[in-house]
Amino acid sequence: MSVLGQDGFMVSGSVVDESGVPLSGASIIENNTSNGVVADFDGNFSFEVANRNATLTISYIGFETQEIPINGKSEIKVIMHSTASTLDEVVLVGYGAVRKKDLTGAISQVDAATLSDQSTNSVTDVLRGNVAGLSIGLSSSPKGTSQIRIRGNNSLSAGSSPLIVVDGMIYNGDLSDIAPSDIDKLDVMKDASSAAVYGARGASGVILVTTKRGTSDKPTININTSVGLATDAYKERPYDAQGYASWRTEVFKSINPQNTIDNPGRYNNPNNLPSGVTLDQWLAYDGSAGDPTRAWLNRIGFQDVEIQNYLEGKSINWYDRIMQTGFRNDINTSISGRNGGLNYYWSIGRTSNEGIVNGEKFEALRSRLNLDAKITDWLTVGMNTQFAKRDEGFIAADRIQIERSSPWGSEFDDKGNIRLSPQDDNGAGAVNAFLGQKFNDRIDLDHTFNSRVYAKLELPLGFSYEIGYTNRLEFQEYYNHASASSPANVVGSAERQTTKINEWQLDNILRWEKSIDKHSFNVMLLVYGEKYQSYFTRAKANTFEPSDALGYSALELGTVQTVDSEDVTSTGDAIMTRLNYNYDSRYLLTLTTRRDGYSAFGANNKRAYFPSVAAAWTISNESFFNSEFVDFLKFRLSYGENGNRDIGRFTALSRLGADKYLNVDAGGNVITVPTFDNQTQENTELRWERTKATNLGLDFSLANGVFEGSIEAYQNITNDLIVTRQLPNIIGFNNVVTNLGEIENKGLEFTLTTQNYNRENFVWNTSFNFSLNRNKIRKLYGDIGEDGKELDDITNQRFIGQASDVIWGQEAIGIWQINEAAQAAEYGVFPGDWKIRDVDNSGDFTVDDNVFQGHRSPRFSWAMSNKFTLLKNIDFSFEVYSNWGQKRVFNEAKNRNGFIDRTNSVQTPYWTPDNPINDYARLFSSDGGSNFAIWRDASFIRLSNITVAYRFPKPILEKLSLQSLRVYANARNIAVYAPHWDFYDPEPTNIDGRNSNGSTDPSLPTPRFFTFGIDLSL
Repeated sequence: MSVLGQDGFMVSGSVVDESGVPLSGASIIENNTSNGVVADFDGNFSFEVANRNATLTISYIGFETQEIPINGKSEIKVIMHSTASTLDEVVLVGYGAVRKKDLTGAISQVDAATLSDQSTNSVTDVLRGNVAGLSIGLSSSPKGTSQIRIRGNNSLSAGSSPLIVVDGMIYNGDLSDIAPSDIDKLDVMKDASSAAVYGARGASGVILVTTKRGTSDKPTININTSVGLATDAYKERPYDAQGYASWRTEVFKSINPQNTIDNPGRYNNPNNLPSGVTLDQWLAYDGSAGDPTRAWLNRIGFQDVEIQNYLEGKSINWYDRIMQTGFRNDINTSISGRNGGLNYYWSIGRTSNEGIVNGEKFEALRSRLNLDAKITDWLTVGMNTQFAKRDEGFIAADRIQIERSSPWGSEFDDKGNIRLSPQDDNGAGAVNAFLGQKFNDRIDLDHTFNSRVYAKLELPLGFSYEIGYTNRLEFQEYYNHASASSPANVVGSAERQTTKINEWQLDNILRWEKSIDKHSFNVMLLVYGEKYQSYFTRAKANTFEPSDALGYSALELGTVQTVDSEDVTSTGDAIMTRLNYNYDSRYLLTLTTRRDGYSAFGANNKRAYFPSVAAAWTISNESFFNSEFVDFLKFRLSYGENGNRDIGRFTALSRLGADKYLNVDAGGNVITVPTFDNQTQENTELRWERTKATNLGLDFSLANGVFEGSIEAYQNITNDLIVTRQLPNIIGFNNVVTNLGEIENKGLEFTLTTQNYNRENFVWNTSFNFSLNRNKIRKLYGDIGEDGKELDDITNQRFIGQASDVIWGQEAIGIWQINEAAQAAEYGVFPGDWKIRDVDNSGDFTVDDNVFQGHRSPRFSWAMSNKFTLLKNIDFSFEVYSNWGQKRVFNEAKNRNGFIDRTNSVQTPYWTPDNPINDYARLFSSDGGSNFAIWRDASFIRLSNITVAYRFPKPILEKLSLQSLRVYANARNIAVYAPHWDFYDPEPTNIDGRNSNGSTDPSLPTPRFFTFGIDLSL
């Protein structure tokens, strides 16, 4: 950007720190103008100012801002002095930006560039552990994206995921389409005042993603490539061949305790009979004859193929067959720079990640083009475009077969054909893990194109106008052929599925900025519109004639064909105004109101208003405030209302279910009759969930920026919750979606960054954050009981005064022991079975015995990162984060998952009379008349990341003709401390204790990553 005076004067120079290290990216601005440049990689700058008497303002994050008069000098060397302060960082606030010190809302910022050597796999990896109040699950897939939640769950059935905004564009695509290497900064809006500019989209918080731009006048080519390995991080293994036979012996002893007593050693290996039992006696227990080993294997449920392989000594290690060390490769190239009025950034990258299960893989090709061009002093135009192609058509082996397939089974039959079941017992869930890979042909591709074009006009009297148009196109293709050749398929089947999504957004923004003495005003008016359209078609066929060899390429050959389709359209609009007032950087005020409309709500409630107000008092800028230790102290208070429209697009409408039935006409012919059934009743009054949020904040900086942080306290109350109520059958509809109930979230957050040591050859910085959230259902459906109190929803386990994720049910309190056999018998169970709390001492178990047992979400979380710079060129960092107080389902402690008398199992402890433990049941335990789940404390502390990097010094770079060169090594998911959890990973994909597929199964291994990378700039 350049504004020249009549007698322009060229000035050049360099910006370095106290050790002489160039400060690339330092800002040099001519005072009282918008004329300025950014220092290049070597810290150099050159530009024209109005005249030889101009004054320059030089700033850089973490250093004191300096004002330097030129005084006719054409060469200037600037030495910056460290303050460790980040208060001058620019933070996005939605349709605008302010300095961090001038914020009135609760916004946290993550500098993604500082994490570039951590081999982050997705946006969620960049955010994890870096923002107080932000919860992110842990993905086990090679794709790597996880659930995100800000400040708790504020709904019972509507979505609670935050809004994502990328470069001003509301982003509804897949997070895996955003390349982490393209991200510059992420700003997380946590309070209603900050998110109010997005109105109905901001009730669950907002994450603003800013991608990279050109920073140097010289074109810069950056190449970042990395290779790595993904390994199974956990020690859980199934029983091996010898251990399997011994374990099955114990299983049958536990299933048939009386047989074991009446016939000592009945299930023992004949080579290990009890004292006093002869082989002839042992054989006579069931009249067996012939080979004793064969008789024993029959008694413990071995199938013929297992017996034959056991006798021949042929076994399979299914863990080694199914699991793998995955190879990972990532390469990203970008070209960026500034040339006159043009700022450009173009990148292209390819990711190929294998998982830790055989055949598991994710591939993506991503490209981004950012252009900003200052055409004249009054017109700037630009474009932010993102393209991505995802391939998710890879078929992984069935990992669960590690726990089900017998090590004495066979993968192939005598003719070399793949078997349906290794032990010929597919009814028990033991099927060949590789059937899907061998007999399925699949294509699963997703192409997305997101682009925003804009124009900004500078108008007289401090006004400016911006118009932006965003378009998102997405094409999804899914083709699958399940061959009739598979022993699992009676007939062949195939399908073709295509989805096209077209979405546009149009925003018009009018701004007015004015400064009068110490008063600064910033007013913004937004008029916004959007439209979403999707077109879905699916065709299926099976029972092909003459064969299914062509699969999905010839569906017309299928004798049974079906087609279904769905077209979806929704529209939205909004008007928003915001006023920012700043008096002398002491008193700050933000007023916002937004009117939103969305087509999915009832005909009488399609629009709503969402106001907010925020104020801040910078106490440290007052004349009476005089402290050599406290540099900055600001008090913030905000209140706002936001809506939630994440409810589906046809929720308010009456819906019919379509089906087809076979009937016989008068002539005796079988005909197909289409039918329609009423499902959901229309609700013309359906309205927005509304969150009313209050936030109290304190920002501080101490000891010249050595300590910086913030403290937040908040309360969010969401009412008019979207819920589905069942209707009496006589009405003709099954249910209706309506607004009932109220949820509260309140909590505390604390963030602290410290500069522990700062010398020429050793720098040590620490970041720490802590958060806790308490969730409570305040109201439900308004149904009043006989005692005059509102009734709970027992069916859906929703209780007034309790959290929405509370655990309620019959409670396991230990294991029945031998000396308690008589008591156990009263409940229909045996020693070794779980003991359940009989709350009412009735002798049986009903809903009256249910108790509250904890929560599925963490009671508090914390994270800490430490970064070191050694000898100027060596960077070392590690990160730790913790979730504490949450529980997860752990029914593995029942020791009867599946058919353990017919399949294998992951090794877990189990109760026996000789091993009377109190936290795992006997093998094939019984629940008796109870209905319960085992819940375990899943609190953990995770060492999530260790990184070492070396930056080559300038003399070497000059010899290699490079601007920069860095090599790094990184390890992620290194270790976990979980004092009460000893089975796979204590952390689920989703925050509420579930995995991404909705299951609560804890036996899902997560990978450990080792990566080596090179990052160079030309």
